[in-house]
Amino acid sequence: MRKAVTKSLFSFYSIPRTVNRNTRTFTKSIKLSSNMEKPFEKMEEQIPKAPEPTSAAAPKQEEQELPKLSPQEFRIYNRMAEHMDMFHENFRRTWNLLYGACESKKRPTGMSIRQFIGVGDDFCHHLTIHHTIEERHIFPVLARKMPAFKKELELLTQHKQIHEGLDRFEEYLGQCRSGEKELRMDEMKAILDTFGKVLWQHLDDEVHELRAENMRRYWTPAEMARIPI
Repeated sequence: MRKAVTKSLFSFYSIPRTVNRNTRTFTKSIKLSSNMEKPFEKMEEQIPKAPEPTSAAAPKQEEQELPKLSPQEFRIYNRMAEHMDMFHENFRRTWNLLYGACESKKRPTGMSIRQFIGVGDDFCHHLTIHHTIEERHIFPVLARKMPAFKKELELLTQHKQIHEGLDRFEEYLGQCRSGEKELRMDEMKAILDTFGKVLWQHLDDEVHELRAENMRRYWTPAEMARIPI
């Protein structure tokens, strides 16, 4: 199920697999397929703009007592959190494979050096696509009502910190693939350690913001159905 969901996300895009993988270079060429562009534009028009929340109003919103959600309402409001966590779980599993190999100083059984480097390449490639989709098409919509998704706040700051480390990781893998460097698990671990903590925090924080009890404070069920994910 998780593989199918992940595959469906990447199928939105027409990205040659041989594209230059530099994290912040190849994303400039990402384009939505014709089937996806129209829904995004329509959704942008339909969701009403909300006034900027004041600092005084925010605490009152958090303190407000709300009635318990019905099972159906919970499914509607928790949909984004569940889908996002499916994507994030794939990143967690791949990270654990890569980092576990670094800690044990050996590749997984039956995996060649080329295959292992390929796993790292795919991790960088997929995480970059995932964040590009969020920044261009999901976060701007959520930011209309949810302060946590505005550009200057924590979630997008985490993206920047993650990709600083991801760029170094991609560069190292490229050097190992070309033979310029020998793959050394201690060197790879040192690079992963530069962004591992913020990555894992981000994977949790994002899902936490999208949980049902938080989403209901900002969106109607009808609006939830128009938010892309």
